[in-house]
Amino acid sequence: MTATATDIEKAAGVLRAGGLVALPTETVYGLGANAEDPAAVARIFQVKGRPPSHPLIVHIGSAEDLDDWVEEVPATARLLAERFWPGPLTLVLRRGRRVPLEATGGLETVAVRVPGHPVALALLSAFGGGVTAPSANRFGSVSPTTADHVRAELGDAVDFVLDGGPCEVGVESTIVDVTGEMPTILRPGGVTREDVEGVLGRPVTVPSTSGVRVPGQHPSHYAPRARVVLAEPEKVVAEAERAQELGHQVGVLLPPSFAGAAVKAHAVVALPGSMAAYAHALYGLLRELDERGCDLIVASLPVEEGLGLAIGNRLRRAAGPRSSA
Repeated sequence: MTATATDIEKAAGVLRAGGLVALPTETVYGLGANAEDPAAVARIFQVKGRPPSHPLIVHIGSAEDLDDWVEEVPATARLLAERFWPGPLTLVLRRGRRVPLEATGGLETVAVRVPGHPVALALLSAFGGGVTAPSANRFGSVSPTTADHVRAELGDAVDFVLDGGPCEVGVESTIVDVTGEMPTILRPGGVTREDVEGVLGRPVTVPSTSGVRVPGQHPSHYAPRARVVLAEPEKVVAEAERAQELGHQVGVLLPPSFAGAAVKAHAVVALPGSMAAYAHALYGLLRELDERGCDLIVASLPVEEGLGLAIGNRLRRAAGPRSSA
C-alpha cells in the first residue's frame, strides 16, 4: 500500500504534535520527528536505543531551504546540493540556530539532506519544517527498506507509518563534510565517490576514521542477528561449508562469479550482478537470512568502486565487533 494524501496530512499532524513518523526515502525508511522539538528528537533516541551523542540527519524540503538550517553555505555545498538534491547525499555544515543540539549529538555541525522520494517530499511540504530521521530500526541493526520491516521491528513505538513502497537505492545516503577546505566523504552511500569528484573536479578523500561524528560510524552497525563473516570471494564457499560442518546454520551471499555453484549450507542467496541491484537488495537479504534461521552469514566484499564502496562499508560494519551486553 502506498501512502495517500490523507495519510500524509495525518503524518504531518503527528509531527506537529511531537510524535514519531516512519517515512520512506529513496535510501531507507527513516524514523522522523520535528527537528525543532527537542522532546520529540529525544524520543527518537529512546525508541531506537541510540546513544544521544550520535547525531541525526535533518531532512528538508528543498535546496532553497538550506540557508534556514545552517550558519553558512560554502560554494562547494551549493554545487553539490544543486547537482544531487533531491537525492541520497547528506552535507555536514555549521549548525544554524533552528537546529537543537539534541539533533546534532551536541555538535556545532549538522547533517542535512533533501530526500529523493515523493512521499517524503510531500510530507515535508505538508509539515512545513525540517524532520530529523535516522533509520527506523533499533540502533545497530539492519536498516529497513520496506514499511513492513519498520512495523516488525518497532511496532507501536512509532505513532504512524507512511508506506511508500520498497526503497529504491537500499543503502543510506553519502555523507560529505563541507565545513573545511577539502570536502571529505565521511560515509559512502547512494551517491558514489566518482560522482562527487566529477562534480567538484577534484579528488575527494574517504578516511577510514574521522574526528567528525556522523551517523553509521559505530564499529558494529547495519548488523543482522546472525554473525557476519567476511571472506575473499574465492574462499566464500569453503568458509561457508567449513562453518556448516562445525554446526552453524550458515547463510551464504554468493558472489555472481559463483552463480550456480553447489554449496553445502543452510541457505544460499545468489547476489545480483550489478552494484545498484546489490545495494537495493542488501538489507532485505540480510533480514531474509535471519528469518530463515541462520546464525552465521558468510559474504565477500565487492570491488570497492562506485556503489561497491558503500556496500563494502555496510558489510564491514555488519561484521564488526559486537557488545557482549
